[in-house]
Amino acid sequence: MPTKLGQNFLRDETVLNNIVKAANLSANDFVLEIGPGEGVLTEKLARQAGKVVAVEIDKDLAEKLQNKFKNIKNQNIINADILKINLPKVLEQNNFVNLDYKIVANIPYYITSPIIRLFLETVYLPKEMLLMVQKEVAERICAKVGNLSILAVSVQYYANAELLFFVPKKAFFPVPEVDSAVIKIVLKAKREEKEFTEKFFRVVRAGFSAKRKTLVNNLSSSLRLDKAFVKEILKQIGIYSNQRAQELSIEDWKKLTLKLKMENCLVEK
Repeated sequence: MPTKLGQNFLRDETVLNNIVKAANLSANDFVLEIGPGEGVLTEKLARQAGKVVAVEIDKDLAEKLQNKFKNIKNQNIINADILKINLPKVLEQNNFVNLDYKIVANIPYYITSPIIRLFLETVYLPKEMLLMVQKEVAERICAKVGNLSILAVSVQYYANAELLFFVPKKAFFPVPEVDSAVIKIVLKAKREEKEFTEKFFRVVRAGFSAKRKTLVNNLSSSLRLDKAFVKEILKQIGIYSNQRAQELSIEDWKKLTLKLKMENCLVEK
C-alpha cells in the first residue's frame, strides 16, 4: 500500500535485477541509495557492493529498514531528506570521501532536477549515477543536439548521460500514472572553473529564455546586446544566426560563453 508520502514501490524482479546489473558492482564499490522504500533493491545492492548507505525520508519506512538490515554490517539506513541533509558530512562519516562511489536511486519525480543537481555540484563527486526517473524526463536529460533543453545542457555539461531501458508503470505498486526509465550519468573527469561555469549557465539561460525565438533574439534581449553584434559573435564561432538554443552542443555553448566573456559582455550590469 502507498505510504503517507505516496511512494510507488518497485516490485518487478526483472527490473530490479537489471538495475543491479547496470550498476556493475563489486566488493570494492560503495553505493549511496536514495529512496530505498521497502528495501528490495537495497538488499540486492548490499549483496554485491562493499557498502550501501540508504537515505529514506519516510520515518516509518526507515525504521522498518533499520530493523530489517540490523544484522547486515555493510548496510546503513539514514532517515533524512536528501535535499536537506548535510551531504558532505554523511559521505565523510561513512568513509565515502576520495572513493569512486556510485549513486543508485528511484527518486521522486517532482524533485528529479534538484537531486541530480545536488550530486553534480557536491564537494565529493560520485563516479556515476544510476537513476530511475519519469520516462519523459529521462528522454529530455539524454537528448541529442537538436532537441536539447536547459535540463539536458545542465546535466551534459557535467556528465555523459545514457538512457539504459524503460520501465513500465505496472512494475510498481501502487501502479503510477506514468512510465519510467533508468538512466546512467557518468561524471566527466575534467571540470571547468567555478567562474566560467557561472557565466556558462548565464548564457544558457539567456539562450533558452524564450522557446519560440531564435538564439540571436534571446541573447540580444536577455543580455542587452545589440542584435547585429550578437550575429557577428555567432558567425565568428561558426553558429548560424537563425539557429535556436536546442540546436547548440555543449561545446558550442562553451565557445559562445568564452567569446562573450572575451568581449566583456558578461560583466554584471
